[in-house]
Amino acid sequence: MKTRLLLVTLCLTGAHLASAQLMTPWRAIDAAVDDGIRQGTYPAAVVLVGRRDTVLYAKGYGHFTWSMSTARPDPATTLWDIASISKIVTASAAAVLVQRGELDLDAPVMRYLPEFRGIEKDQVTVRMLLDHTSGLPAYDALYRGNPTLSAARTKLLALPLAREPGVTPLYSDLNAMLAAMVVEEAGGARFAEITRREVFAPLGMQTTLWRPPVSDMTRTVPTSRVKGRSVSGVVNDENARILGGVAGHAGVFSTGRDLARFAQSWLAALSSPQTSSWLNATIAERFALRGAASGTRALGWDTPTLRPDDGGPSLYGRCATSTTLGHTGWTGTVIWIDPAADLFVVFLTNRSYAPRNATRSFSQMREIRAKVSDAARAAANGGRVCGEG
Repeated sequence: MKTRLLLVTLCLTGAHLASAQLMTPWRAIDAAVDDGIRQGTYPAAVVLVGRRDTVLYAKGYGHFTWSMSTARPDPATTLWDIASISKIVTASAAAVLVQRGELDLDAPVMRYLPEFRGIEKDQVTVRMLLDHTSGLPAYDALYRGNPTLSAARTKLLALPLAREPGVTPLYSDLNAMLAAMVVEEAGGARFAEITRREVFAPLGMQTTLWRPPVSDMTRTVPTSRVKGRSVSGVVNDENARILGGVAGHAGVFSTGRDLARFAQSWLAALSSPQTSSWLNATIAERFALRGAASGTRALGWDTPTLRPDDGGPSLYGRCATSTTLGHTGWTGTVIWIDPAADLFVVFLTNRSYAPRNATRSFSQMREIRAKVSDAARAAANGGRVCGEG
């Protein structure tokens, strides 16, 4: 009888431990990401969560395509088209040049790009490009009727402003494209070389690059399907393609692990400046600061709308704070850092690869990003969700 009771006790204890493992706070991240795959929003994803000096969680999900026979993504080695997260790479390169005294944020863009002429365009500063208050329109299809890089650049420089500069924010890829051209002129080298020299190399982002070579195709997640064939290693954005695959708004391919290093470097600069040999606290804080007219935009970075008017979650979760800085991307990517909490999240997907319900994939990504972000905060905080004591 005692033996039977002992066996039952052991079984119940084992079941309790197994249940506890399944209910670990990190499981909420898995559940949110897996839901996105099940509902057909994206076939592949990786998530990394950490602090400025450590990675707390790293995992890959799904498969490169909807075929189960394709590879599973790896947080350390799989390359992703990070889309508009490229904008904070552009801002980071600009920050290094500002720190070195080679770039003036409040100088007119015309100082660096004399061809940037037109009504009121002499009032547009470098800062306005980075915080999206330049007055440029939200978009222009530079690739249409412009078969060459040179023609696309000429058209970009000649675009008229859509409103008075420096008054209101309007998110626009065009701002980041021009910011990259400014960085080229100020830094005296091609933009790809400047980002490699000033951002990727010093931060240890050893696998991050523009225009992945053929040798990297097997580890690059496809971002589109054309005529039944998967397209990998070619930037998904058409304007970035016409600009040679290297543009301020899109074109960077990176791994989850490299972006974790990027996030950690910014956290160090903002919350532990004595450990940062890359960017000093004064410059980092300047780039993290929202302007009087820039809404949620800092310099390159975005900040949360803590209570969106539509009642939905913030892009960075319902638990996002006023100290959160982040950016999202068309392909389903998101990165955010919170210096006050000493926390970062990297969440990469290929939402642009044949989502099963394309019209709903954007709203689905918003919910999934929020769930992943909130689960990461809870797990890093010992399982406590926001609002709990």
